[in-house]
Amino acid sequence: MGTGVRRWGVDALIAGVLVLMGLFGSHFAQANQAENGTLRTPLDTLGYALIVAAAVAVAARRQWPIVTLLVVSGLASAYLIMGYPYGPILVSFSVAVYTVAELMALRWAVPVAVVVFVVLSLHGFMPHGDRDVLGLLPAAAFVAIPFAIGVTVKVSREAARRTRADTARRIADDERLRIAQEVHDVVGHGLAAINMQAEIALHLLPRKPEEAEAALTRISRSSKDALDELRVTLAVLRQGGGSRAPAPGLAQVPALRDRLAEAGLPVSLSVVGTPGELPLAVDLAGYRVVQESLTNVLRHAGAASATVEIEHRPDVVVIEVTDTGHGGGPTGFAGPGHGLAGMRERVTALGGTLAAGPVPGGGWRVRAELPVVPDSEPGEDEAW
Repeated sequence: MGTGVRRWGVDALIAGVLVLMGLFGSHFAQANQAENGTLRTPLDTLGYALIVAAAVAVAARRQWPIVTLLVVSGLASAYLIMGYPYGPILVSFSVAVYTVAELMALRWAVPVAVVVFVVLSLHGFMPHGDRDVLGLLPAAAFVAIPFAIGVTVKVSREAARRTRADTARRIADDERLRIAQEVHDVVGHGLAAINMQAEIALHLLPRKPEEAEAALTRISRSSKDALDELRVTLAVLRQGGGSRAPAPGLAQVPALRDRLAEAGLPVSLSVVGTPGELPLAVDLAGYRVVQESLTNVLRHAGAASATVEIEHRPDVVVIEVTDTGHGGGPTGFAGPGHGLAGMRERVTALGGTLAAGPVPGGGWRVRAELPVVPDSEPGEDEAW
């Protein structure tokens, strides 16, 4: 069922309720006013017809809000001018006023509200009317109150719509940044290893071509590994259907160590504690911290070695990467770039901490602590 059909159905139901309210409520209103001696004209066929017509007109309130309000106000004014008892017909009028205030721009809604206020007030100047300012107060209330409610609802919905749009833009921006960080980590690591091996091959080619050939073989292997990991990363980010290779995690650090050893960076790996099943985001972030740290060692630390220590605690995973190179410097790890900033964003987004700085006596250390928390209950994060 389409949205338009549903709205017609809802408005028809509202109109039906208003018809019943008008017929029964007006009967009791007439009895009450007759008892108080304020009844001017008893309800007859014409009176009930005006009540029903005003209620039925409300069914078209969303499609033609201004026309509906003008029709209902005319019927209600005629009802009151004829001296019929005050009653639920004014509820139909209030619903029409509310609809105009909710759906129409103020530059249209305000003039229309003024016009219908004048129309509804005409009965007060009839021979049987009050003919004073106080007689205008009921008409003003039946216009001002539903109009104010309608404007309030419209403003609230527009604010909620803007909030949803801002949230969607923020999510899209965060997703773009995440994709950029993933591609940066994968491509940057692969290119750094290939660059190092290419320099070795160029250096050995004139004198030791057989060793240069081995370096070129390692370049081929590194480029294939980088391409495979890039495909995995893009498959995960694409969020498409079908089977997908798993994202890398701390279990792949030994393979990363071996690849970097072939590129000329000796890496020692120490794992303390029993690795448990980590949340995917924590596992991936830990791997990226190790990968980016070692890539920066390969790029900037010169002739160096590196040590990776991974400690699994019950509530946190501690990762520490230390190298023996010359440390930060203007073009080093501490200099301009996205590596350290990207790592810090990854870690802090998961509630962890990251510290990086030179080691006394030379070298550089990166230390990250990633909290291990249970995954959220299904639907908890998507409830809104």
